[in-house]
Amino acid sequence: MTRHFLDVDDLDADELAVVLDMAQQPDPPLVLRGRGAALLFEKPSLRTRSSMELAVVQLGGHPVTILDDEASIDRRETAEDIARVLSRYHAVIGARVFEHDKVERLAGASRVPVLNLLSDDAHPCQTLADLLTMRQRFGGLKDRVVAYVGDGNNVCSSLLRGAALSGMEVRVAAPPGYEPADTAVEWARDRVEVLVTEDPATAVSDADAVYTDVWTSMGQEDEADRRRLAFEGFRVDDALMALARPDAIFLHCLPAHRGEEVSASVLEGPQSAVWQ
Repeated sequence: MTRHFLDVDDLDADELAVVLDMAQQPDPPLVLRGRGAALLFEKPSLRTRSSMELAVVQLGGHPVTILDDEASIDRRETAEDIARVLSRYHAVIGARVFEHDKVERLAGASRVPVLNLLSDDAHPCQTLADLLTMRQRFGGLKDRVVAYVGDGNNVCSSLLRGAALSGMEVRVAAPPGYEPADTAVEWARDRVEVLVTEDPATAVSDADAVYTDVWTSMGQEDEADRRRLAFEGFRVDDALMALARPDAIFLHCLPAHRGEEVSASVLEGPQSAVWQ
């Protein structure tokens, strides 16, 4: 049966640990030797394209990046038809899209694994990178505390799931109306301690890692002014970071808007693990 990776909880806790173990190996297995990987980009990206193309190469495969004007999901061809074609050429399909149902429909019609490189509901590969970074910094994840400050968006939802699978306590500080999806919160709360609050100081106090994302994501530009007002007081600055543990790290999925969700002094400061 073909398995897909549409959100972090497509892995169980043991499988997630194995994935992180493998990611730390200096010489990854060449599981894609002589095979292709189709990388569909409905949304553009600096980091996702670079990381995914190089990952395929490091696994011995050949990446084929397909931009939106070349595939035009559901405009030029349906998601299902695209999956039927690409899964006959390639060993894996990655897709960075807007609506989450597009990766679900790609997966439903594909003969090969489909990886969610980002959708409006989830960003699982980002969470894998964050968990790996925290594990490298702390030596382990169980019982560590990660505090997310800002928009309870796709990054937040996947982080909730990944941190819970790893045995971490999760705290989210978001303004009213911008909380993470109830489904993600309840899923995580069934496994670990989860706090959702409107107070960033409460969330960050004694945390091991402090995380944020932009207040206005791609596709939300018409909401920018309203969001700036709603998120006043949710900036991660030096004063807020001082409430975390002395050895706490700062994380951000990028791109960052200095002076909005994070100060330049935190983003570029000694506690920042963003670039790692």
